[in-house]
Amino acid sequence: METAVLQSLTLGQILDRSIRKYPDNDAVVYYDRDYRLTYRQFGDLVDQVAKGLMALGVRKGEKVAVWATNVPYWVTLQFATAKIGAILLTVNTLYKIAELEYILKQSDSENLFIIDGYRDTDYLQTVYELVPELKTQQRGYLQSEALPYLKRVFFLGHEKHRGMYSVFELISLAATVSDEEYAARQAELDLHDVVNMQYTSGTTGFPKGVMLTHHNIGNNGYWIGANQVLGPKDRVCLPVPLFHCFGCVLGVLAAINHGSTLVILETFDPVQVMASVEAERCTALYGVPTMFIAVLQHKLFSKFNFSTLRTGIMAGSPCPVVAMEEVMQKMNMREITICYGLTEGSPVLAQTKVDDDIRKKVETVGRAMPAIELAIMDPESRKPLPQGATGEVCCRGYNIMKGYYKMPETTAEAIDKDGWLHSGDLGVIDQDGYLSITGRHKDMIIRGGENIYPREVEEFIYKMEGIQDVQVVGVPSVKYGEEVGAFVILKGGYSMQPEDVRDFCRGKISSYKIPKYVTFVDHYPLTASGKVQKFKLREQAAGLFPDA
Repeated sequence: METAVLQSLTLGQILDRSIRKYPDNDAVVYYDRDYRLTYRQFGDLVDQVAKGLMALGVRKGEKVAVWATNVPYWVTLQFATAKIGAILLTVNTLYKIAELEYILKQSDSENLFIIDGYRDTDYLQTVYELVPELKTQQRGYLQSEALPYLKRVFFLGHEKHRGMYSVFELISLAATVSDEEYAARQAELDLHDVVNMQYTSGTTGFPKGVMLTHHNIGNNGYWIGANQVLGPKDRVCLPVPLFHCFGCVLGVLAAINHGSTLVILETFDPVQVMASVEAERCTALYGVPTMFIAVLQHKLFSKFNFSTLRTGIMAGSPCPVVAMEEVMQKMNMREITICYGLTEGSPVLAQTKVDDDIRKKVETVGRAMPAIELAIMDPESRKPLPQGATGEVCCRGYNIMKGYYKMPETTAEAIDKDGWLHSGDLGVIDQDGYLSITGRHKDMIIRGGENIYPREVEEFIYKMEGIQDVQVVGVPSVKYGEEVGAFVILKGGYSMQPEDVRDFCRGKISSYKIPKYVTFVDHYPLTASGKVQKFKLREQAAGLFPDA
């Protein structure tokens, strides 16, 4: 572990520092719609939105959920909520109504920001279905039967929708809050206040609200940027979702900490990525391996100029050696870095350096971040293992989450009495301190960077008529790292096809959770005590469903 001085700043203070240092530098840019704000302009907009929220009665500690793609107001909201002590709750854009209801209810969210929709989900229709009272009750006096804590719903645009506040209305209210009131609110904040909540399936159970503080993610963002040698001349192209730590910490907080420019894409599109990199002369690019491969294999790749690129981050799943070689050579990203972490760790625990060789970038995930300890422990005894042994990856430091929201017992399972966070991943640390991930102790599936806990999918499929039992496992995939596979036992007298199971899931759970592979079996491999041996099902799946 490197000795490192940690910042004692809130997210708002980190932004204000960059505004003072680089007021005329670009802060946020959207190339595809000619949206461009300097640090000074971005800071002014953040303050207007923050004051507008105060004017409507948003208090310190209230949750502000945002269900939106990477629209321009997303990052504004990230800092506006931070400046008034509210907690930004990020919602996966692929969620459907059942998942949205679960998260808003479990988190006791008082506020919700939405856009009109994404892909096949109409967000407006979904929210009206969940909260029909929006159409009949006066704004500001919402009393929802399904979501008793919900007070306000906002539309992230200027259009008006029944029962919702528009962004224009929100900003117009800023004038009713004085600078003195605003400063007083900021003076109440503490470094260790929760500023961000993200729901993760983690390694056990249904999604849990990970509580992250200013101190957690502000410092993690700083060191992520430092490891890329980011500075005020860097321009970071960010096509990854902001609702993930990848977007809002590795991307936004790394850039803002170092006065760099964020060139954001609303959603990933390989042509828009290439156009943004060339037009904005980006020096860094982020993505999961599948995103980089989509860019490299695009028929228009040779038409674009990547000469300004230098660094960036690849994370989410291991990168094939050939793809890494092409990224470094054809895209000029010789200083690209690899990150490893989990939401509960704010999130990055380990990162490669810009000058690490290609072997380190494909075989390891780097060394421990400054001020974070890494250890390999026996998954069962939870005792440290000697250097070179394979065991569970654990970490300790400033980055450990405050806990899971309203889940003290689950929190205690994840963080032991000595302060070590147990990741559920298996790994080994070599003599130079480089960590390699070798597998997972738990059952979690990671598909293209998305965490999927099998039990959640199993519980949903159990609801289907004719299903006696279902076991969900990860199936190896060249493109996504893993795909979802389901082993189904049918009740007597029933017959069905794999597509029937997928059809049952469509539109009700997120598309990435729907099993790509379904097979029907008569029984499962069991232990002597009658427990299903999921590792054997994973082995069977790898043979049954060889990836194309």
